[in-house]
Amino acid sequence: MIVTLCVIFGLLLCSAFFSASETALTAASRPLMHQLEQKGDKKASTVNRVRARTDRLIGTILLGNNLVNIGASALATGALITLFGEAGVAYATIAMTILVLIFGEILPKSYAFRHANDLALRVAKPIDILASLFAPVTKTIGFFVQGVLHLFGGSQQERSGLWPSEEELRGAIALHEGEGDVKQERAMLHSILDLGRVTVGEVMIHRKNVIAIDADQSPEAVVTEVLASPYTRIPLWRGSPDNIVGVVHAKALLRAVQSRGGSTTGLDIVAHSAKPWFVPDTTSLLDQLQAFRRRREHFAIVVDEYGSLMGIVTLEDVLEEIVGDIADEHDITVPGVVRQPDGSYVVQGTVTIRDLNRELGWRLPDEEAVTIAGLLLHEAKRIPEVGQAFMFHGFRFDILRRQRHQVTSVRVSPPEAGRKKAAAGGSGSDQPPSPEPSP
Repeated sequence: MIVTLCVIFGLLLCSAFFSASETALTAASRPLMHQLEQKGDKKASTVNRVRARTDRLIGTILLGNNLVNIGASALATGALITLFGEAGVAYATIAMTILVLIFGEILPKSYAFRHANDLALRVAKPIDILASLFAPVTKTIGFFVQGVLHLFGGSQQERSGLWPSEEELRGAIALHEGEGDVKQERAMLHSILDLGRVTVGEVMIHRKNVIAIDADQSPEAVVTEVLASPYTRIPLWRGSPDNIVGVVHAKALLRAVQSRGGSTTGLDIVAHSAKPWFVPDTTSLLDQLQAFRRRREHFAIVVDEYGSLMGIVTLEDVLEEIVGDIADEHDITVPGVVRQPDGSYVVQGTVTIRDLNRELGWRLPDEEAVTIAGLLLHEAKRIPEVGQAFMFHGFRFDILRRQRHQVTSVRVSPPEAGRKKAAAGGSGSDQPPSPEPSP
């Protein structure tokens, strides 16, 4: 009887080993194991090798776990039948269910879940050896299982293609909630994944905000404008602002002036400028970033499908989509969003919806319009008048200023600000969510 109890105890330990191994190897961090393997950790390499064959791993663990559990139950049943007769079957069932559940499943799996990485490194080698020993049996079972699945129309393909890796990354990023630096890093990672979905037309500097120089002016006037500009690269045009003939670099221009002894007489500005590079406004930021790297350029002219000038895009514009605004001592700071005491925001019409969503955590749609003014025109189906108010997507938009046909300033009240106004008796979110303007 003592020998039987010792064997049952040993089988329960084996059951705990298999259960803990299953949890540890499936819950261990894949990025961490990959990083450890890159650093030369042989245990991590074994973990990755074992997990690469999911069917082999699961087959080995299930086979070993069932063998020891059934063996322990059989021994316990035989021993208790000897002591208590037929009632021993019931006693053995109850006793082994409790023992296997607690010591063979719950305790080892709970421990393994809390120490998955460390335990996975320790159990990977024994599991790998057992997988080699059990290979004939697990392969036979695998063939049988695949045959049954095929008989019932089940797919034999791997699951690896079921969930796109990009979506897995997005889910993993979203799971890591946090504030401060963690929140900022999470936003940057999301922005990197969005580079393939955002087009150049959504981040470019619009043509009306582009500083360009008339190349037909005198060289002295061009040099003066270049020195007065806060930018290093400036487009040159002739005849019409749409006719871009070059991009002058301030350093190249000053070097040309210096080589002439400081004189600008007879200086051909266009000859010392770079050839303009035109890109479609539908180019994705990921493709544009790769093009910037490939061509070793930082500046491109954006055109639409008809070849008309839309604006300019720089390498800095693309990088700002990832890390946020990059300002230097020469940048002109134009306040585009001003928070009001009542929780609303006064927003310039040219502010992009993407910037508002990213900075303020809003979810305004940006599929049909790039700027907040464009969103108003799209939703209202008209050119709003100053003083009109609209309710779209739970937000209230009050038109503050308009220049000709362009909305230049809007007061945007998010849902929470509207609720506060309503509670205070103001005219906020108590208006129906209708695209019709309210006086």
